[in-house]
Amino acid sequence: MAKLFILSAPSGTGKSTLAGKLLQQVDGIRRIVTVTTREPRPGEEPGVDYIFMSKEEFEEGIEKGLFLEYANVYGNYYGTPRDQVERNLEEGYDSLLVIDVQGAFKVKKMYPDAVSIFLLPPSMDELRRRMIGRGYRDRNAEERLKTAKGEIPCAKSFDYIIINDFVDKATQQLKSIIMAKRCERDYVLKNLSKLLPNEEVRHLIEGGECYVKET
Repeated sequence: MAKLFILSAPSGTGKSTLAGKLLQQVDGIRRIVTVTTREPRPGEEPGVDYIFMSKEEFEEGIEKGLFLEYANVYGNYYGTPRDQVERNLEEGYDSLLVIDVQGAFKVKKMYPDAVSIFLLPPSMDELRRRMIGRGYRDRNAEERLKTAKGEIPCAKSFDYIIINDFVDKATQQLKSIIMAKRCERDYVLKNLSKLLPNEEVRHLIEGGECYVKET
């Protein structure tokens, strides 16, 4: 009953920052580390922020079926490692995928029960400011903004939408979505022995009958 959460957004919206804060606050969830062929940015740690591969290594991985999904974005490959997702599901850990919009649709098609969350910028001006703050040059920033204008309408196809105007508020909203999904009836009943140590209450739920008869 482990769940798969997909966090997607246009480039520069802040999904990686949000994911990092979430993982500090919520237990039992692991981030799926994306594989990419782009060069590491300052401060990025291989294996933690991204798994870095050469183009040749990545294309060999495609042939071997190592990725749930992959795409070429701005001249670099990005892919979701299949083994990380499958291992988490087997071990009972929730998975957090931080991926672009086209990747989100591909994964949702393969895992219809996955919970998809779209992160919106508060404005296009703020998105442009964040992109420039990340070091993108004007031409590159404008290209990404153009792509973002095509991605933002995709939010209508996601299960949840969060506006990232204030990072702490957005983190709390993301956390609330995950905690609420963990309180769904089927999830709780499937994991009752882990979630409810008290045997008396557990036995009542598992074998008792509700005294109110449904009409």
